[in-house]
Amino acid sequence: MAHGDDNADAATDQTAAEADVRKSQQSQHAIRRPRDAATLVIVDRTSSAPRILMGRRRPEQVFLPNTFVFPGGRVEAADRAAARCHTLSPADLEALKIEMRGRRSDTRAAALALAAVRETYEETGFILGAAHTTSPPPLAPAWDAFHAEGYQPRLDKLTFFARAVTPPGRPRRYDTRFFIVDAGEICHRVGRTDGELLDIDWYALDRARTLKLPSITKLVIEDVAQFLDRERDMQTTSGVPFYYHRYGRQERALLRR
Repeated sequence: MAHGDDNADAATDQTAAEADVRKSQQSQHAIRRPRDAATLVIVDRTSSAPRILMGRRRPEQVFLPNTFVFPGGRVEAADRAAARCHTLSPADLEALKIEMRGRRSDTRAAALALAAVRETYEETGFILGAAHTTSPPPLAPAWDAFHAEGYQPRLDKLTFFARAVTPPGRPRRYDTRFFIVDAGEICHRVGRTDGELLDIDWYALDRARTLKLPSITKLVIEDVAQFLDRERDMQTTSGVPFYYHRYGRQERALLRR
């Protein structure tokens, strides 16, 4: 009988210890600062219904495993270096700098768009850019493969249309800016990818809504639908949807353009 009590006490202690570890991990995650990241939504309008490019993240990935997402990723030093040679439209540059954490700059804003273009190339093989007319500028190695295809990135057709910050408590946190562009701006596709996304394909919005999606992707798909509706009706937007968490609840604000 004593052994049973000892085992019960040991199990209780172990459970309490595991709970303490989980709380400690959550606390560490909660104070983790979001990193700049960017995502690109490419819209194919050649069918009767618009389609968007998505892929499924590998099941072994730590962040959003086995879910369908748009291509994208975090901003790298190479993107900041390349940003000195590329720029966005004045309206998008200003919109990106609204509520920007840390030092606001045109270079940092352009780096976000470049990260979206680079990650799309790496994850899907699609190149959005223009053919080189001169020798490409020297950049960090992360852009070497892109330039080796004979193209340089082009940002003037991208539109900043949404933003989302990963909630506290997650193993990785990002402050992600979403850009949208027409598939007609794709100038080339290579046959290789980095393997991060599986089942890469074009999905009509109604089909995309049925996929296994992260909660933020569900919201952004609706923002895509609204963006396309306004574009079709030649309406202007009053702001960029901005998703973040406050006091444990998700909030949606509009960043005025």
